[in-house]
Amino acid sequence: MPPAIALSEDILINVTPFETRVALVELGSVQELHVERSIQRGHVGNIYLGRVVRVLPGMQSAFIDIGLERAAFIHIADLRENRGERSQGLTPTPIEKLLFEGQTIMVQVVKDPLGTKGARLSTQISMAGRMLVYLPHDPHIGISQKIDSESERIQLRERLQALMPADEKGGFIVRTQAEGANDEELTADLEYLRKLWASVQAAARTQASPALLHQDLTLAQRVLRDMVGPGTGTILVDSRTTSAAMLEWARIYTPSVVDRIQHYSGERPLFDTANVDDEIARALSRRVDLKSGGYLIIDQTEALTTVDVNTGGFVGGRNFDDTIFKTNLEAAQAIARQLRLRNLGGIVILDFIDMEDQEHRDTVLAELKKALSRDRTRMTVNGFTQLGLVEMTRKRTRDSLAHQLCEPCPMCESRGNVRTPRTVCYEILREILREARQFNPKEFRILASQDVVDLFLEEESQHLAMLGDFVGKRVSLEVESTYSQEKYDIILV
Repeated sequence: MPPAIALSEDILINVTPFETRVALVELGSVQELHVERSIQRGHVGNIYLGRVVRVLPGMQSAFIDIGLERAAFIHIADLRENRGERSQGLTPTPIEKLLFEGQTIMVQVVKDPLGTKGARLSTQISMAGRMLVYLPHDPHIGISQKIDSESERIQLRERLQALMPADEKGGFIVRTQAEGANDEELTADLEYLRKLWASVQAAARTQASPALLHQDLTLAQRVLRDMVGPGTGTILVDSRTTSAAMLEWARIYTPSVVDRIQHYSGERPLFDTANVDDEIARALSRRVDLKSGGYLIIDQTEALTTVDVNTGGFVGGRNFDDTIFKTNLEAAQAIARQLRLRNLGGIVILDFIDMEDQEHRDTVLAELKKALSRDRTRMTVNGFTQLGLVEMTRKRTRDSLAHQLCEPCPMCESRGNVRTPRTVCYEILREILREARQFNPKEFRILASQDVVDLFLEEESQHLAMLGDFVGKRVSLEVESTYSQEKYDIILV
């Protein structure tokens, strides 16, 4: 059975000197968003010559200086030697016998720094081409799990083995883009990756650690390498320079997509043609409205992401169970899209509305898996737990859209809420009581936000007057317009 062709999709690339943004649009709806800023390009895929700065035997891990702001982290499971020993059934050598402080080591970033965590590293180097992934240290040929046909898998493996040079000591993974490729295309990709690895080795011999040996492709180039498939329609680029560079790169490495790359010169901004900026704004919101009237609430934390499904105003079913079932079906499709759109990774917990009917549960789970199948990112989906939750994971390599475009709220310090004006009023009253026991000023002057001062002048005026009488001092109020609701100062006059 031939592989199914994906729905027709277009790729829009908006380029400015400071930022490149990519939107994948399918049937008029934005499915994926990628952002790369010039001053904060991701590090995943980069190869470094690092220096071991600390070995932690208790955690079987180490910190490596690769020249970034924070030391990067490597676990023994990501050491090439450890993987080899485990594959042979041998007792793994402890990390303290493999690494030592001051040691120079070649590593590759597999996860970008996230929050307070440094980058995650591996010594199992891999270099991605258009159709192949090169594994210079692993003499193994693997086939992408997304190639379902067993006969196609066997044929690709045999063809690649025949094309590999006799002196090749590494291995390859055949990507899904290799389906239908001829021997000439496979050979070109193979030779490109071997030359790339040779240049990395040459740089490692001449540079001192820490040093960058190889940087992954730009976002625009990664679009051609990773995102373009049989179902891709046009690739519109609003920068003449970038479109020319992409055409040049494509002629060498992906000649089959050259005719799809077009320079966009319309009067309207490229992203306005598909309302992409509106989608970005919605993708940064906690709430996602469904067409039926139901909605999702998405909360992202450092540990995991939760998605809560609610019926809202939807009453379209024949009965309550039918309403819940239809809402959950629509939510399953929306959740799959939001995970791609927001680039949410790690552990994801889905809280569908409780369903008593097992057949309804099975149908919703099947719909979710079907919708997720269009996502290129690797993931696992488990069935419903006893609490009615669906647990899943989605591979996380780069920051989510929210982490790229937003920062913690300085007002609430990322708590998601702020103390009420009344709570702040009572904190101020307690603080004045403490100050009155230690000092003897003529007056206590309160500097606070407008809302807090208004409350003191109205509903809390009696408590403020009682406090002034109790401490025997005058208490005055002053609005500080630059203060947030929680901020205040008490000045002793």
